[in-house]
Amino acid sequence: MESLKKPSVLSSKVSPSAANRFHAFDLLATLVAVVRTDGVVVFANAALEVALGMSRRTIEGSQLPDCFTEPHILQNALEGAGSNEFAALRYDAWLKRMSHEPLSVHVVVAQTDTPGEAIIELLPLEQQAKQDREERLMDQAQANKELIRNLAHEIKNPLGGIRGAAQLLQMDIDKSLTEYTQVIIHEADRLQSLVDRLLAPHRRPHLVGDVSIHEVCERVRSLILAEFPKGLSFSRDYDVSIPEFRGDREQLIQAVINIAHNAAQALSERIAAGDARITFKTRIARQVTFGKQRYRLALELHVIDNGPGVPDSLKDRIFYPLISGREGGSGLGLTLAQTFVQQHHGLIECDSVPGRTDFKLLIPLP
Repeated sequence: MESLKKPSVLSSKVSPSAANRFHAFDLLATLVAVVRTDGVVVFANAALEVALGMSRRTIEGSQLPDCFTEPHILQNALEGAGSNEFAALRYDAWLKRMSHEPLSVHVVVAQTDTPGEAIIELLPLEQQAKQDREERLMDQAQANKELIRNLAHEIKNPLGGIRGAAQLLQMDIDKSLTEYTQVIIHEADRLQSLVDRLLAPHRRPHLVGDVSIHEVCERVRSLILAEFPKGLSFSRDYDVSIPEFRGDREQLIQAVINIAHNAAQALSERIAAGDARITFKTRIARQVTFGKQRYRLALELHVIDNGPGVPDSLKDRIFYPLISGREGGSGLGLTLAQTFVQQHHGLIECDSVPGRTDFKLLIPLP
């Protein structure tokens, strides 16, 4: 990108109090600039520095419209803000960057309480798409929870009557026909077990205590290796500085088991070949937004496998109830895992390509 043009010495002076006034913007991951309505930058936050590949000292006092491939759009928007034509304006644009391809951003121009000043918020469209996807996941999970609960109750009530009637019928019919009543009883019991699993997250109280995520991972690791003792190896990449947090240990163990067990089952061919691998990786994420809220710190737990990946036809539906990519699967494992993590105000995301599937659990930390 060309070096930014500085206005005259007089007009490029930035108020020494600006850094203090807008200090909070440095805590945001969003790209933010405060500009005068003539386009001169009064303040640029740290995220904008990183995105442009330029120091704050270089950005401040320069013309922000020069950072865009079509500077006149921002100039017109700032003129409109200065003449009170609108309180806020949104549009999409391309942000020029040093030594990088232009970045596609969603621009929000809003007035401040100070006359002749505006706040420019730049949302990378990739980030915006991520936030939209997270919101859809949260809304979808809430809808799934209500659907499951209502459906389970509707099934549960007549199920007991069907099983009871089959038992009474079995007492009065010829012994040669009991095979059929046994089928009814067996299938009723199977459906009852399914209903109990659907209702389990809503029945059990949320038992909160101090949780170490690494103890959770080690417990899950031992359980999975007990079931798959040959052909499967575990890698551990832990950030040991992650503190304990308040949560339901058993729910988190179950959530991680469901994900890791799915991974192990997807690795059947690699297990047979002896080169199947699951990796547990923990990290601290800073200044992250998910579930429509921003958190200063969050736990990231990655469960990564080297399996075939999630089929494209299932990628947008893997957290739906009763959706399974495996023959004979109940399609409840990931749904319940998402429910358990959301009860900790967290979220599960999935990124999958052939040879690498990464389930990321995000849980806020105090």
